[in-house]
Amino acid sequence: MKTARDRLATVAHRTPVMRSATTDALVGKHVYFKMENQQKTGAFKFRGASFKLMQLSNEQLQKGVIAASAGNHAQGLAHAAAKMNVRATIFMPEKTPAAKVNATRAYGAEVVLTGESFQEAYEASMKRQMQTGAEYIHPFDDYDVMAGQGTIAAEMLQQEDRIDTLIVPVGGGGLISGIAAATKHMNPRINVIGVQAAGASAMYQSYYHNRVKQLDHVSTIAEGIAVKQPGERTLPLINQYVDDMVTVTDVEIASAIVYMLERNKTLLEGAGAAALAALFAHGSHIKTDHCGIIVSGGNMDISTLPMIQRLAKKLHQSA
Repeated sequence: MKTARDRLATVAHRTPVMRSATTDALVGKHVYFKMENQQKTGAFKFRGASFKLMQLSNEQLQKGVIAASAGNHAQGLAHAAAKMNVRATIFMPEKTPAAKVNATRAYGAEVVLTGESFQEAYEASMKRQMQTGAEYIHPFDDYDVMAGQGTIAAEMLQQEDRIDTLIVPVGGGGLISGIAAATKHMNPRINVIGVQAAGASAMYQSYYHNRVKQLDHVSTIAEGIAVKQPGERTLPLINQYVDDMVTVTDVEIASAIVYMLERNKTLLEGAGAAALAALFAHGSHIKTDHCGIIVSGGNMDISTLPMIQRLAKKLHQSA
């Protein structure tokens, strides 16, 4: 982890930790937001992609890199590849927000849109990899990628050493695997809680059944964590280091997005709002005085905001 932290210090932003007196009062806890929506490319994924490329030989890099992504890994890898003058090809689900697709292309990567979800895009990308011999950069099921993401925890606990709990959004598990392993190495007493969208809860189910569970269908506004099958390498780490796993509904995620816009003037995408949604939904059961929230990204398709507002109103109407 120290190697990852030292090497990424020259390329990745040291993102700020934000406080909100309003949020503290609302949940009755001290809350600390790690603002990875302010990372290069608007999400944490730049860390893992950059560190992975740093581990490859010149011969591997010359063959180019290939990946599948719901959006943020695509941008992170495309930008990291461009900085190292490496050719990148990214397969993305057909419903990926246009903002993420356009940004990925703007960083210089070739984008191939295919499939309903990450899983279909992943399978198509693997076929292309077999044809081209390009180096495959998995968005989460890779130890170097996880190590890169884990630098978030190392930074955050240096920035605020009173944190006793971290809440982390979970898709395939690369982010929480890296964060949990780093956190437990630094301070085993800190609780690490994962949160998934209820409509894409493959890791949640795998965690409680202690084996990889694959879903036939996923449905959530948090497309960044809409993964049908979690990582085979991430699940053992999550079982070892993560203390609890919860889910949140799309209505709860939407409410967190609107809350951050209205109260903190900060735009979060669905996945980026999941950890805060979990604190709001499950806070009474989470024993913490100093709670860290991983704001994983802010690459939202602005055209979806009216729908987000409608969903958020449902929570207020039922309250």
